[in-house]
Amino acid sequence: MNCTYYVVDAFAGRVFKGNPAGVCILNEFPGREAMRNIAAENNLSETAFVVKRNGCYDIRWFTPAEEVDLCGHATLGSAYAISRFVEPGAEKMEFHSMSGTLFAERRGDVFTLDFPSRPPKPVETPDGLPEVLGAGVRETFLSRDLVVLLDSERQVRNLKPDFAKMGNLKGGMGVLVTAKGESTDFVSRCFFPAVGVQEDPVTGSAHCSLIPFWAERLGKSRMTAAQLSARGGLLSCELCGDRVKIGGRAALYLTGEITF
Repeated sequence: MNCTYYVVDAFAGRVFKGNPAGVCILNEFPGREAMRNIAAENNLSETAFVVKRNGCYDIRWFTPAEEVDLCGHATLGSAYAISRFVEPGAEKMEFHSMSGTLFAERRGDVFTLDFPSRPPKPVETPDGLPEVLGAGVRETFLSRDLVVLLDSERQVRNLKPDFAKMGNLKGGMGVLVTAKGESTDFVSRCFFPAVGVQEDPVTGSAHCSLIPFWAERLGKSRMTAAQLSARGGLLSCELCGDRVKIGGRAALYLTGEITF
């Protein structure tokens, strides 16, 4: 089989920033093992596999190690590729996924994702978490991922986690470390060693939890956020009832074809 392949830097206005997502446009999904192998070969934090069906798009996401239930940056990358190459000029796209129906809207060069809200609930701090992070922990919460509240943006920025030990933590697929921002409403860093990704540069799906978390604390529904990885990324955020809207730009890095 062949498929058209794109690499899109999501949540960034230019290449080499944001989060690079692989996007495979197919006529039908290959087997799960083939998709896992392609994602491992691509060696990006996420590869999206997209099939057009009845005017909408079926979408699945794989890390280099596993299939995941939701990915924001690879959905934004897919929307970018669709609006530029598959349906040039498209402004609204509907995706069907393991996490239900998702939407993407393009206005100019900004893409806004409409995803489910996943408010985290308070939990006891897992044993050893402060040692894993190398920082004091204020509170911990859980949705799909463990949400860890720290005291300051500086703490989040300067973290040097022990990834080997982090992979053994109980509870949550990933670890989302967050604090109130200095020039944005909130900041975060996101780690997923349990599924083969140490630090994810910019994580849209994490904001399904971070947006309701910070909306409650800040008393506002519209916010700005920064993910403080080495590549960095900026996101516009809005809580809309049981949905969240996550916005950002994207830049094309690569086009090609995969043969398998």
